[in-house]
Amino acid sequence: MSERYLITGGGGQLASDLEALLGARAEVRAPGRGELDVTDDAAIATLFEAFAPTAVINCAAFHNVEVCEREEDRSFEVNARAVKRLATRSAEAGARFVHLSTNYVFDGTAAEPYDEAALPNPRSIYAISKLAGEYAALSYAPDALVVRTAGLYGLHGSVSKGGNFVTRMIARAKSDPRPPALKMVADQRLTPTFTADLAAAIIGALDAGFSGIQHVTNAGETSWHGFTQEIMRLAGIDVAVEEATTVIAPGAADRPLNGVLRSTTGLAPLRSWDDALPDYLARAGLLAATPA
Repeated sequence: MSERYLITGGGGQLASDLEALLGARAEVRAPGRGELDVTDDAAIATLFEAFAPTAVINCAAFHNVEVCEREEDRSFEVNARAVKRLATRSAEAGARFVHLSTNYVFDGTAAEPYDEAALPNPRSIYAISKLAGEYAALSYAPDALVVRTAGLYGLHGSVSKGGNFVTRMIARAKSDPRPPALKMVADQRLTPTFTADLAAAIIGALDAGFSGIQHVTNAGETSWHGFTQEIMRLAGIDVAVEEATTVIAPGAADRPLNGVLRSTTGLAPLRSWDDALPDYLARAGLLAATPA
């Protein structure tokens, strides 16, 4: 049987990288939100019947963290209930099911990075709904692969967020000929992850038969402040980046101060985040000829 991959959330940064890599070896369909609403079970059923996928990679998500706090029903509709239906249909079709999740399922109070055995403790509607989606994937699709990751940026940006973090920071720094200092939190730790690296790792994990929960990020760690400093240096932008401290306003989403993940399951480690970032910037045409 030839490989047929259905990628939900088409047009997003990770989905686009997956589509490009898989398209070289298999038939791929990656409908965007305008073509396929993952909460429309009838539309999902029609697509499964017509395409008969051998693998399904769910990149669709409601991931604007602050909006999720205000739109709880929509958050669970997309991040949990739709996952249950996709997992069920995948199992019925005999297709492998891959679901993308987040470091936000942890509360971020641990001193060390979180591995796959760490106990989740979500502290926002977004995080709770994403954890529910993990349970749905693992419960309804035998051999499902749940990939937790963090800090994604890619060549295709994020439509819902107006690009990715890298391009937004560069645009902010260039918005004035003499820009004021940027302020960025220095107490939130994570591993920024290039979606081209993540896509290749997901395909490799599928090919190798990995299942269950897997943590997949670039290697190493930094803070949002450190990440922003490195972006500016590599882009050749002379702007100060001041340290700020996380403040959670009343009614706002809680964010883990420690969002660093590590894997202990045997997956091959990805390159360091500070090796991946200049590669991304070069591909995006944003790398300075001589970084500061």
